[in-house]
Formats: sequence, structure tokens, C-alpha cells
Amino acid sequence: MINILTNTYYIFPLPAKAGQIVELDMGCGKGKMALELAERYPDRLILASDIMMGRLGHVERAAARNDLYNILILRATSLALTSFQLPPASIDRIHLLCPDPWPKKRHTGRRVICTDFLCRLSRILKSNGILHLSTDYAPYFDDWEKILATIPFFEPAPEALKDVADIKTDFELHWLKKGIPVRHMAWRYTVKK
Repeated sequence: MINILTNTYYIFPLPAKAGQIVELDMGCGKGKMALELAERYPDRLILASDIMMGRLGHVERAAARNDLYNILILRATSLALTSFQLPPASIDRIHLLCPDPWPKKRHTGRRVICTDFLCRLSRILKSNGILHLSTDYAPYFDDWEKILATIPFFEPAPEALKDVADIKTDFELHWLKKGIPVRHMAWRYTVKK
């Protein structure tokens, strides 16, 4: 079932069990990462979010075909999810893979990864939660490193991707086929007192 959160202004109650690891594949596309996580980690709750209903329908059908009952499909914008739709401190790891880089200079203001958005992520990440980012657009990757280095509650955590390094999304496979590398990074959310 696809949970429609678009234009709703309440906190969506996650059906996570006490102590259960919750991962969010934000902008999941056809859900390759979310589906692989759900299969690999049946004890975890995997959230697959996107705004495109066709993509979410694909995720829903694939989950049903493979008897994956630990995946929750959310139609929502990334900004709304981080701002108010997900409970505070509810996510252990966020995967935001190959978001639109908006490479034209006049479009850079449309990029999802910016200081404001990263601060919103801190609302939903649990302490020691992981932010996993990837992109095929090298300037965007370099910008992320610069931005994240200025935010005191994020620390580099490359070791946090060892268990998912072999998973390639459809976008990543597309770019790799064209000879364009896709770079990944991971940052740990640390609450400083």
C-alpha cells in the first residue's frame, strides 16, 4: 500500500517496533535500494519515499512479488518528510542517492542538498544516525563536502556504507554504463552537548 503524505500536515506514525532500525530511501525512484535493504535486513523497517506515483507503484508491486513486508511506501516530498511528516529522531540511516543535480548555474537554488535541508535532516535522524549521499555530478559532490564540513553535528563516517556498497540504483547503473562514476559519502549525525 502506498501511503499518500502529500499535502498532509501531521506526523505520520511509523509502525516501528521498539529498538527496530529504520532506514529511509529518500527519492527512491524504482526502489532498488529500498527493496534490496528490505530483503537483506528483514528485521528492519525500510521506508521508500518518492513523489512519483509510477515509481512507487513499481516498488509496491516488487515488494509484493518478493513477500517483503518490512517496507513502507510513502508518497511525499523530501522537504515535507524532514520538516514535519516523520517523527523526530526516528531514522537510523537516510539514503539520498543521485538527486537531481540542477547543474545549470541559474538552477542551483533548486538543489535539495543545502544547509537548510541538512539541518532539517537532523530533526529526523537518531543520534549517531547516518546520512548516505551519492551523485554522478562531481561539482555537486564537492559542494556537499564543503557544506557538511561546516555543520558541527555531522562527522564523516565512510565506514557506515560497507554493508550497502554493492547495491547500485537504476540511476547509478545508468551513469556507470556511460562511464560516469557515481561517488558516495556518509556522514554521522552526532548530537553535541
